[in-house]
Amino acid sequence: MAKEKLVINYGKKKILVELERCSFLGKGIGLMFSKREKAKNLLFEFRGSSQMGIHSYFVFFDFLAVWLDYENNVVQIDRVKPWVSYLRPSKKYAKLVEIPINKKNKVLVSKLFG
Repeated sequence: MAKEKLVINYGKKKILVELERCSFLGKGIGLMFSKREKAKNLLFEFRGSSQMGIHSYFVFFDFLAVWLDYENNVVQIDRVKPWVSYLRPSKKYAKLVEIPINKKNKVLVSKLFG
């Protein structure tokens, strides 16, 4: 997985996020079994709009789930705790960004979920 940059449109703010695009297998694993400080920001892209839910089994730290439309506009943001069995946004989305709540993402997290 190569590092990429994505600009997220959050209201009138444009927020730059450095992340890694998930492969097919990576979409099934996400942040599971990662260590908080070494965990990477992940981008999940879907072929069509989706309303599929996520879980946080085997993720031992909080993270932000940022659901985006095709133009990278924020549809919904949630703080996800460890061991949540099911969470989904109220609207359809095209992309999901998972952002670990850790030291390196402190500023980013405060911009999105201050």
